[in-house]
Amino acid sequence: MNEHQSRRNFLKTSTLSVGVGLLSGYSQSMKANRLEEITIGHNTHKYRVKAGWGILDAGKNPVNDCHEMVEDAKGRLIMCTNETKNNILIYDKSGKLLESWGTTYPGAHGLTIANEGAEQFLFLCDNARHQVIKTDLKGREIMKLEYPKETGVYDAPNQFVPTETAINPINGDIYVADGYGANYITQYDAKGKYIRHFGGRSTDGAYADDKFNCCHGVLVDTRDKNNPTLLITDRNHQCLKRFTLDGKFLAVYRYPATFICRPVLHGDYIFAAAYRSGDASWANSGYIQVIDKSMKAVSTPGGSEPIYRDGKLQRQYKEDPNNVFMHPHDVYVDADENVYVPQWNSKKTYPVKLERIV
Repeated sequence: MNEHQSRRNFLKTSTLSVGVGLLSGYSQSMKANRLEEITIGHNTHKYRVKAGWGILDAGKNPVNDCHEMVEDAKGRLIMCTNETKNNILIYDKSGKLLESWGTTYPGAHGLTIANEGAEQFLFLCDNARHQVIKTDLKGREIMKLEYPKETGVYDAPNQFVPTETAINPINGDIYVADGYGANYITQYDAKGKYIRHFGGRSTDGAYADDKFNCCHGVLVDTRDKNNPTLLITDRNHQCLKRFTLDGKFLAVYRYPATFICRPVLHGDYIFAAAYRSGDASWANSGYIQVIDKSMKAVSTPGGSEPIYRDGKLQRQYKEDPNNVFMHPHDVYVDADENVYVPQWNSKKTYPVKLERIV
């Protein structure tokens, strides 16, 4: 079940007025003033909240859920939202809006950028359209991946609810995570030709090494240049799983109470947004997880300090008295080690920026 469906009743009973979209920029600005000088994180990765970054005029450039963010070769930050007035917002590093486009992606969710020679392209997962759409950086559609009927596991398009893609930088192969659907990873070549699929939903939600209960995110992990692998979220089991590029299970890494959306590679580290944590109350839950090359959590901005006993990470929880985060959905880390955090179900607020201080 996706985060929208699982919280339907919460949204219905929300006390927000219908005008909250128009007021969100102002409200977030007021909150920003209260966040000045707040620092979060642990050990080698501590951050200062950059108050007021990226807040726009919600009447002109509204957001709904801010799902994911990437950076292009020009240093522009590209974010997707499922607000069809402007599905794509493009910022500079100062938080100024440079460009916006997209009105036909009501389920804009996953966003990946890929290099093809001197050009760059976006892969947008739309879980309302049940498609993956490849576009150029101006929004021109290049290719669509429909539901993968070649697999034999889908009877209709609406059973395919893609949440994320990953692109192999070596050969351009495309991996699509059907996190809200049948929970398969489908591999295509660079031209969109089906190669294979693997995974599938774990039976009755029970854990299985080669199955998933919400394979929400996927990453081609290139830190071992001689042996790239896949890192895939098994979100409801609060773990990341490593597979070979042809879908064979290798290892599992557990982060108790941390519901990771997708792993993001930056240098030797994996950064991951947890849209919720295992607290008794999940309202405004979630934090950021920083994971080293050995797959050990080293810092949890917005959450409790990661503690290991007998080699096992202990259960974590939100520790964020200033409510910096409201359901983080993705992270992007720039060359200066600053972290940008788009958020789901965050009262239509714009991304949070964290400045690295340690």
